[in-house]
Amino acid sequence: MRERFADSDSFSRIRPKGASRRGRRADRFDDSQPEYDYFPSAGSDADSADEPAEQQFTAPVTDGPAVGDRWSTWDQSTPTEKGPEPRPDWVVTELAAVDTELGIVKTGKEADVFLLERSVPGTSRRTLMAAKRYRDAQHRMFHRDSGYLEGRQHKESRVTRAMAKRTSFGKEAIAGQWAAAEFAALSRLWSAGVAVPYPVQITGTEILMEFVGDENGTAAPRLAQLRAEEADIDDLWAQLGRSLSLLAYDGYAHGDLSAYNILVHRGRLVVIDVPQIVDVVANPRGLSFLERDVRNVGAWFVSRGLPPASVEALVDSLATDARLRR
Repeated sequence: MRERFADSDSFSRIRPKGASRRGRRADRFDDSQPEYDYFPSAGSDADSADEPAEQQFTAPVTDGPAVGDRWSTWDQSTPTEKGPEPRPDWVVTELAAVDTELGIVKTGKEADVFLLERSVPGTSRRTLMAAKRYRDAQHRMFHRDSGYLEGRQHKESRVTRAMAKRTSFGKEAIAGQWAAAEFAALSRLWSAGVAVPYPVQITGTEILMEFVGDENGTAAPRLAQLRAEEADIDDLWAQLGRSLSLLAYDGYAHGDLSAYNILVHRGRLVVIDVPQIVDVVANPRGLSFLERDVRNVGAWFVSRGLPPASVEALVDSLATDARLRR
């Protein structure tokens, strides 16, 4: 089935369902410079999206969503807010589809990830997706804000000022920028052939993407969670090298890569958590970010038997790929 990801501590089995949807409608963002035209409604109550109550959901019925479910949000996203084409066959685009929340996969400092089933009632058409929702202004901790926002300007000066002052309005705008940046990055990297989850759509601060895991809703483990006997170190290193090479040749570095934001599902390696990707061409420190990525994740591989020379070779190779873009 499809696969799963997000932003923080542990990927585990799905817990009982909960959490209400907190995403909002988005406008557009620019592909070359992700910018999210997100305007929190004046007087909105951020606490209304607080911790969800436990709720028992029933199966969808043909005349509409069951209590606690929602109609598919596919038609709420503009063409630029939907994943790149050609879309995988598993993506459900029918407007008659119903979204059923099945539980939380993981919580993080900046976003939470939920398991979502999108299905067409009365048919066998269904898919599991990861719903990554950036947190509301009162409950998120954007520890990477300063680096991410450096040099970025919203097209409306009032939004830029609010973001700089970290007002409630500004924090919501920041959440929108993070979501838009991650969706744009996933779309670009997936199109380039990098092993990332397929981005289905974005609506407000919610990104729906490929679920990396089993059909029963069990999320794939992180690379850091794999035992040595479970991993084909040489094959995983080769997969990582291919993805990082494609990333570097496209002019980017992950910027925060480690064994904790790489998933492994049935031998397939998938890179996650990409809102902060670094432009190695425009950023004067771009090559240092690229090298740091390789050394960080390379340490895990070396501790499990990979020759240190393989790490150095990949650093040199990626630096060459990145320079070809300059």
